[in-house]
Amino acid sequence: QVQLVESGGGFVQAGGSLRLSCVASGPSNYAMAWFRQAPGKEREFVATITWSGSSTAYADSVKGRFTISRDNAKNTVYLQMNSLKSEDTAVYYCAAARSTARIDSNYMYWGQGTQVTVSS
Repeated sequence: QVQLVESGGGFVQAGGSLRLSCVASGPSNYAMAWFRQAPGKEREFVATITWSGSSTAYADSVKGRFTISRDNAKNTVYLQMNSLKSEDTAVYYCAAARSTARIDSNYMYWGQGTQVTVSS
């Protein structure tokens, strides 16, 4: 059983930056991902990273602005978000799975989410 706890969300003006963290407890040899869900919209893929950290993938909407990384010694995955836009406003969730994928049904474990609000 894996438990995931996100932190780092908050309120920021457009053009600003935030760094989200997700700490995992339990077995840690999982691929990890970030998803987000805006009000009235379906949950969408943001980024994913393999267990080794050697491979990453991003949604087109965040490519070049967001960076996913991990520190396995700390059982932590990060999402560095730069050049934030109002359309990035959402609850951000981290998730764990045996392999990377862009679909949420691939992921077995989920955190509770952290709110990111970007003001224009």
